[in-house]
Amino acid sequence: MSVLGRRELDIRLLRVLQLLLQERSVSRVAERLGQSQPAVSATLRQLREIIGDQLLVRSGNSLVPTARAVEISETVDATLAGFDQIATWRDEIQPEIARRHVRIVASNGLAVLFVPRLVELLRKEAPGVELEFCGVPIDGSLPKRLESGEVDLIIGNWPSPAEDLRIAPLMETDIVCMARPSHPLAKHTALDLECYMEQAHVSPTPTAVMHWSPIDGRLAQMHRQRNVAISVPEYSMIPYVLSRADLLFTTARPFAEHLASFMPFSILGAPPELGRMKFYMLWHERAHNSAFERWLRDIVRKVAAEIRSIDTPPALHKSPVMAPIMAQQMAAQRSKAFTPR
Repeated sequence: MSVLGRRELDIRLLRVLQLLLQERSVSRVAERLGQSQPAVSATLRQLREIIGDQLLVRSGNSLVPTARAVEISETVDATLAGFDQIATWRDEIQPEIARRHVRIVASNGLAVLFVPRLVELLRKEAPGVELEFCGVPIDGSLPKRLESGEVDLIIGNWPSPAEDLRIAPLMETDIVCMARPSHPLAKHTALDLECYMEQAHVSPTPTAVMHWSPIDGRLAQMHRQRNVAISVPEYSMIPYVLSRADLLFTTARPFAEHLASFMPFSILGAPPELGRMKFYMLWHERAHNSAFERWLRDIVRKVAAEIRSIDTPPALHKSPVMAPIMAQQMAAQRSKAFTPR
């Protein structure tokens, strides 16, 4: 029979061949496989036809492998071992010795509380992992970057995450507004939507990607657009800009309380129409079963759980390192706020 006419080898045939070479007995192989002797004999005939060799020949009352069978026995063992590795492989890592560059796209609102804790935990558990935080790209390439592996994980909070990505919730918080003490609305406890829309706002989300904003994205769903008078490139600039002008900053309550713990800001309830701010992880299907990626997502979950457990975020000004700096900033802001005009 020509090569093209031969039946191809499959795993089942190779397993029978491996057992025949080990046992050198059709009856014992049949017993191990729970098959009949005729069935195993038929398989041996198929193997002989495909390989073009007798493989096992009778010598007295036993079977002995042919020279060809001896030559291929190691290849058969290695091939089946490879198949077994594919079928039973579990991607396991040791974080303490892992060497990996991780790129996370994170929303601006995570800068104050989330990112420092994530850095702390990663440096503790996986000091060899290089961590890079990126902003949301304005060219719409985020799904492709996840697909290619250029980005490992997204931590987002915009209203409509991509439906074709894996998603896992992290935490959900109230939405509040912040203003400096001299703002005309600083004494209010909460704002209604119409009053909110009449104000000038500061945002860390670039105008080109307002739809990524959990605030502007939600307003867009209501066919509304607020007056973002000032847009800054970094979340860390917000408190310093906010302290110098009558602007509103809208954010999640934990982050607002953290900022207000070291600078004199007023916190007002946001319009209920804005709902609550939901933070979540997004990742591509290609990374779903990777042990490293699963470990990374577990680390992010731990950080989110820690933040959820905090009733009042720890004041930054209590830090022995930051206390002198915060004291100077607070004094300067108070002086600015109460200077006669």
